Amino acid sequence: MEAATTILPDIGTEILIPVCAVIGIGFALIQWVLVAKVKVNGKSSSVGGGVDGKNGYAESLIEEEEGINDHSVVHRCAEIQNAISEGATSFLFTEYQYVGVFMVAFAILIFVFLGSVEGFSTKSQACTYDSSKMCKPALATAIFSTTSFLLGAVTSVISGFLGMKIATYANARTTLEARKGVGKAFIVAFRSGAVMGFLLAANGLLVLYIAINLFKLYYGDDWEGLFEAITGYGLGGSSMALFGRVGGGIYTKAADVGADLVGKVERNIPEDDPRNPAVIADNVGDNVGDIAGMGSDLFGSYAESSCAALVVASISSFGVNHEFTAMLYPLLISSVGILVCLLTTLFATDFFEVKAVKEIEPALKKQLVISTVLMTIGIALVSWVALPSTFTIFNFGVQKEVQSWQLFLCVGVGLWAGLIIGFVTEYYTSNAYSPVQDVADSCRTGAATNVIFGLALGYKSVIIPIFAIAISIFVSFSFAAMYGIAVAALGMLSTIATGLAIDAYGPISDNAGGIAEMAGMSHRIRERTDALDAAGNTTAAIGKGFAIGSAALVSLALFGAFVSRAGVATVDVLTPKVFIGLLVGAMLPYWFSAMTMKSVGSAALKMVEEVRRQFNTIPGLMEGTAKPDYANCVKISTDASIKEMIPPGALVMLTPLIVGTLFGVETLSGVLAGSLVSGVQIAISASNTGGAWDNAKKYIEAGASEHAKSLGPKGSDPHKAAVIGDTVGDPLKDTSGPSLNILIKLMAVESLVFAPFFATHGGLLFKLF
Repeated sequence: MEAATTILPDIGTEILIPVCAVIGIGFALIQWVLVAKVKVNGKSSSVGGGVDGKNGYAESLIEEEEGINDHSVVHRCAEIQNAISEGATSFLFTEYQYVGVFMVAFAILIFVFLGSVEGFSTKSQACTYDSSKMCKPALATAIFSTTSFLLGAVTSVISGFLGMKIATYANARTTLEARKGVGKAFIVAFRSGAVMGFLLAANGLLVLYIAINLFKLYYGDDWEGLFEAITGYGLGGSSMALFGRVGGGIYTKAADVGADLVGKVERNIPEDDPRNPAVIADNVGDNVGDIAGMGSDLFGSYAESSCAALVVASISSFGVNHEFTAMLYPLLISSVGILVCLLTTLFATDFFEVKAVKEIEPALKKQLVISTVLMTIGIALVSWVALPSTFTIFNFGVQKEVQSWQLFLCVGVGLWAGLIIGFVTEYYTSNAYSPVQDVADSCRTGAATNVIFGLALGYKSVIIPIFAIAISIFVSFSFAAMYGIAVAALGMLSTIATGLAIDAYGPISDNAGGIAEMAGMSHRIRERTDALDAAGNTTAAIGKGFAIGSAALVSLALFGAFVSRAGVATVDVLTPKVFIGLLVGAMLPYWFSAMTMKSVGSAALKMVEEVRRQFNTIPGLMEGTAKPDYANCVKISTDASIKEMIPPGALVMLTPLIVGTLFGVETLSGVLAGSLVSGVQIAISASNTGGAWDNAKKYIEAGASEHAKSLGPKGSDPHKAAVIGDTVGDPLKDTSGPSLNILIKLMAVESLVFAPFFATHGGLLFKLF
């Protein structure tokens, strides 16, 4: 087949992708500089900003109006920020030491397994999909897959670490800005989230682009081998994300549950009261779980969807005819996504200003809508200039003809499905709507009814997202087979910079509220930070919805690539080999959730005992005349999470290796399909149940409406019932739920990387009989 021409020449692609990535990094640094203008030291608390005063110019502070000593407040904020930053950094360094050992061990495993496919031969071999041509040896795939695995792992770790650093840098600054108004605090929190979003999106794109170009120097015309080796990048990103999500999730929830149960329920003191020994550990947890873990998670999704699309494209007309621009279509979508998100961010920080509490949530929702609308135009442009008008896509052994407009629709359907999932998640987790208000109302009759209502809400919230995912799968598969699904996942993740900015905004606001409480700031400031935090809770739930929806599409695309690569013509559910795989695969998310929930429970148990011990043995702690031992609580959370993250991680990483080696590729296909189908349901319901319980509690605490006032105030029986619901929901929404999307993606990408080994040597048990 003749190579079709594209409007955008190859040199244009070579320039456009790195330029967009560099623009993204530059924009992140500009946002960081603007955040840094808020000083956190005793000398000055005013902000140097633009002449328009939007970034703040010596506005009067609440403290000055109320005659409170300004310097001591700023000094206390700086102290608390340092304690949180040190706790988060030391935890991540400890975690990365363990993860580093795993990374090296797994890299050796990849090399040995893939190298053994052809007995470590250095001779060229017949290509998998076209046996008339010769391709690079399996040993080269082993070396380059190992390299790309390490690249992905390091990029994922750096993404999470940078996100955590900017979040701990910005939390006290958000608190200080809240003295000038809710709009000023919102801008600092949102800008800080944007720093993380753009750094992660741009770094992920740039490293992948450089890796492809470097690998091309060796592989030359063997694009099939080149892009097979690149899949290791997605595996590296997701394996680090698994440990970040699980370890960070156990850490944050052990501290949160311990602080809540003893502080709020037993001692009847506020959430972030400085007398509570677990309060610093709780704030550290927000950063290591919700920021570092989530950053690595979405980076993993992005890397995997790109790799899945590239692998499928490399065996289609793009790869066969060496059409560079069309081949890198997935990266061009991500490049345009960075520019679109940059423009979208300006709507929140520069074009419009948030002036009142009620404007916060709409401002964040507008980000989603604006980015989706602009991205639709962006995708249309990229599809027009980067794709030939007709081309063929590999579809399980045959080539399927596709038009460029059909591929535009595939990406578009993924993008809009993401928006639908976001809005449905918001409806079920925001206290502005009836579902959460009903959950709050059920607290009148105690914790039991609250738990029942919350679980029902979570199960119900699965319906529309699953239909949205199902429709996008049907449309994209009908148009462009597995490649369509891969680019639909990329469509959902194309606005990742905005999604991450909105997501990271939540934990930063949460920390800002904690610092305000601990620093003894006035009730009015705490009200403002609470409003920022409540909106952040909802946006965090939206972020998790995006992550889970994209994970479903990504793992299906990876599954398709795996089936093609392993040479499975059809996956027949009625054969015993496949059906047992389906059953076991569907069980894995439950096993994994049981492990993570129990880990949070046992870590929280230690934390509760320690907090109780301090209240009982430190004289003057309850009166506020003695300081609690924060460090001990931080140590308990760190030790527990590091120890407890290993078994769930091992379950996910070892399952494909054991099943593929012992039972073969057909049974492994069943396991992947089963875990995908059940994992998505549990992940969505767990995340939304937890988010709804959290916001039901906040609804009662804020007492903004007559209905909410009738349930409050803090300390009332309905409030105590809401706290218990929130405590049960914490490990669901921040540990089990978000980690499940990594489980389904990671098993799929790992199977794809090891597919050559499984296809050659797999199914040992069945060979014996």
